[in-house]
Amino acid sequence: MVDAVRERMTAAAFFELPETNTFVELIDGELIVSPSPIPQHQLLSFSLAKLVDRLQPDGKVFIAPMDVYFDEHYVTQPDILWVSAAKKSIITKKRIEGTPDLIIEIASPGTIKKDRGEKFELYQKYGVREYWMVDPIAAFIEVYFYEDGRFQRLGVFGDGDTFESKALGKTVELNNIFPESSE
Repeated sequence: MVDAVRERMTAAAFFELPETNTFVELIDGELIVSPSPIPQHQLLSFSLAKLVDRLQPDGKVFIAPMDVYFDEHYVTQPDILWVSAAKKSIITKKRIEGTPDLIIEIASPGTIKKDRGEKFELYQKYGVREYWMVDPIAAFIEVYFYEDGRFQRLGVFGDGDTFESKALGKTVELNNIFPESSE
């Protein structure tokens, strides 16, 4: 019996792939392709990006697809990310090369395991200051902040709730963020 040897793709090979609007990520050297998001996901993404931009206009907000290079085997495309003005040097002409201050992932049935598992561990390893995991079906945001080398859970928040964002340094008011689900 021959053992199969899995060859991991490097970030250099990943960046040689043709440009696409498809969500393609490099997770532990494996190429991961995700389907296009549904309209509810896009509406929520836009609402959250506007919220972050309103709260912290000095930084830069990006919406997927935007490559974030962490290391030779991890290049992700968070749904939304924010880079503070103090870290603007990580914004290059082609991608983000370094750790954003805030990452927001909107869960879907195909991504929730990855968002709560590998991506959670990756973002924690690289010290993302704040990580929001959004559940569009249950209409809540689970917020984690980085402290003492690991993520600490701030809480779970729904429409009408407020919380103090450590990364943004502001009170976040979740008013009418979650779009009505269409029939």
